[in-house]
Amino acid sequence: MTSPSPAPHAPRATATGAWPGEDPLEAARAVLGELGGDHLPFAPELPARGPGADPTGRTAALLVDMPVDLQPVGWRLVDHPGRDAQRAASFRTADLDALAEAADGYAGPLKLQVVGPWSLAASVWLPRGERAVVDEGAARDLLASLVEGVLQHAGDVQRLVPGAELLVQVDEPSLPAVLEGRVPTASGWGRLRAVDAQRARDGLRELTGALRAAGVRTALRCTAPSSPSSTSPWPLLRTAGADALVVSAPPSRPLGTAVWEELAEALESGHELHLGVLDVPALAGGAALPEVSALLAAVRTPWDRLGLPASQLARVVVTTSTGMAALPPSAAAAALARLGATADALGEVLAEA
Repeated sequence: MTSPSPAPHAPRATATGAWPGEDPLEAARAVLGELGGDHLPFAPELPARGPGADPTGRTAALLVDMPVDLQPVGWRLVDHPGRDAQRAASFRTADLDALAEAADGYAGPLKLQVVGPWSLAASVWLPRGERAVVDEGAARDLLASLVEGVLQHAGDVQRLVPGAELLVQVDEPSLPAVLEGRVPTASGWGRLRAVDAQRARDGLRELTGALRAAGVRTALRCTAPSSPSSTSPWPLLRTAGADALVVSAPPSRPLGTAVWEELAEALESGHELHLGVLDVPALAGGAALPEVSALLAAVRTPWDRLGLPASQLARVVVTTSTGMAALPPSAAAAALARLGATADALGEVLAEA
């Protein structure tokens, strides 16, 4: 693989990964068709196909020497891979084949998505019936297996799309719950003990560091805290060795000043900032696609309020607040086009600065 690519010199557009439908070739063509020029196309995920295409199943299928199967409670570690694991592996093969065909001759940035080690450990169950995060040894083994599996996955994509400059988006939706001891026990009556923040940071750094050594850039994504009493994940994520941070920031749910100040620190330290300014649940509920001016304001208003220099807009990637699997394919494609136009508008602001 090539060495990690530098930060972009102009704002770009992408999406968080989930895409509507069940046809991987159609999805890959749609994404590359909208974003394959000056932006950040991604390998689409198709959860509508069912178990094995869901985020946890997709990532669990990458684990090396740690097979899983699907139980009523969720994905569970087992001694031998079964039908569910085979289905997930089949989906991955189909996705890679489709990506290779759609991206034939493509050269440029390309984003992959995986569930991060702590959210995976909070979702995958041990054979004895508790979540893997409860067992320090099991969580450590899961991390090592995940690192190896993600490296193999990135290597496969690089082989199939040799012109790609890879970025892996690591999704950690459960990280605040893991840090605060809010992950429920199997019975549902108790809560698992919290994971120390330094241990959580070290685990993420093991993944981001291994990818960086292989020439792959990384972005860490986490839902912002829902209340002032919640632990902010951003100081930890900012120091976990990633190249970018991904945060949901639609105008309907603006980020607080404290979060923006933490993100400003990340910008100052050289991170890219992927801002989820397009509210996908609102679109799925029937809202009209926002105008470019509204999406532009979602970036510029807090930017100006904090006094951030316009030159740092070059480190911005505009994205969706969440995946677009709930939208019709035509609406998802229109959303990508609108994000692309928003990134172009930010580029004009940058050029005038």
